[in-house]
Amino acid sequence: MNRSASRLLILSFSPLRSDPRVLKQINLFRDKYQVLTCGFGPAPDGVAGHFELDRVLPSWPRDPKRLAARRYRQVYWNIAAVAEASRMLRGQHFDAVLANDANTVPLALSLEPVRGVHADLHEFAPKEHFNKPAWRVLVAPYVRWLCRTYLPAVSSVTTVSEGIAEQYQKDFGVDVGVVTNAAPYAELEPRPTGEKIRLIYSSAGQRYRRIEDIIAAMDGVPEDLELDLIVMPNEPEYVDQLRSQAEPRPNVRFRDPVPYTQLVKTISEYDVSISVIPPTNFNLAQALPNKFFEAVQARTALIIGPSPAMQTLLERHGLGAVTEDFTAEGLRAVLQSLTREQIDQWKANADKAADELSSEHQNRAWERAIEALLEPAEA
Repeated sequence: MNRSASRLLILSFSPLRSDPRVLKQINLFRDKYQVLTCGFGPAPDGVAGHFELDRVLPSWPRDPKRLAARRYRQVYWNIAAVAEASRMLRGQHFDAVLANDANTVPLALSLEPVRGVHADLHEFAPKEHFNKPAWRVLVAPYVRWLCRTYLPAVSSVTTVSEGIAEQYQKDFGVDVGVVTNAAPYAELEPRPTGEKIRLIYSSAGQRYRRIEDIIAAMDGVPEDLELDLIVMPNEPEYVDQLRSQAEPRPNVRFRDPVPYTQLVKTISEYDVSISVIPPTNFNLAQALPNKFFEAVQARTALIIGPSPAMQTLLERHGLGAVTEDFTAEGLRAVLQSLTREQIDQWKANADKAADELSSEHQNRAWERAIEALLEPAEA
């Protein structure tokens, strides 16, 4: 097969132009294959074709009667985004499909790509919103059915961390590789820490992340510490509350969000990145998030909570400090103990680890999976 002529569909029910993980896939494969995309919003740069879904279309079930009756196939094919994508893709020919998240897998398989489907699972789907009672009772059994029914039919699977991979293997008996949310390698050098120790926290603006604790941790820290926050307006009312909380604190400021392509450069202006993520659900407990890897490429030091996946990498490479717990008090204790010499050493260690922890290294599992589908003679 002429690999440049192979048609690879990258399918995701997300805004593709702002989805870091999907953009990495597109960038990885667009010069090797004929990459087409299907997802919310306009076409990403460099793709051969795009099937645009309206952002207002729900991509998860809103069908309590059918969910309660366990009429799960009807539930799936009546999800608005699934139904519209199925209509748009009907009759199209694909050699392979890279399906992002569990909710795209049945659709990907229904397209009957010649060489098969690779599933990339960004979360442990059955526990994605397990802290919500209605979701736990109605939707979680549906998602378990979806995984149990369709994951064994795909050719290969990857996910974001070892803990989540192990859970998929344990619950559904499928072999799962790991592709972390690593950022592309950046040609940057560590910047010496100045008179002010500049802290940065970058995150989606969602209540379960307890960003108010990050702000509260700045009470009582040394005067030479300053915190900037870049918070996406996922929950606007919550973000407004955070801004009000920060306003009387002279050492806390908000910055406007920046495009993903500029984020690492922006973070490199700072000395320490904060990545404390309370384990309010299973996926957050197993988190190994974008922000961890963006900090490494930015050559900043890191402060994290005791999240196992992050802690393993941080301690292996000497990238920063781990708080005792996920509280404001735990973060404050670390902030009060910081020294410039320590921070500069952590930055130097980030510089040494930047190549190994870059997406260019981490994404090889995707390359192997797609090559196994589209170039079986060479795999």
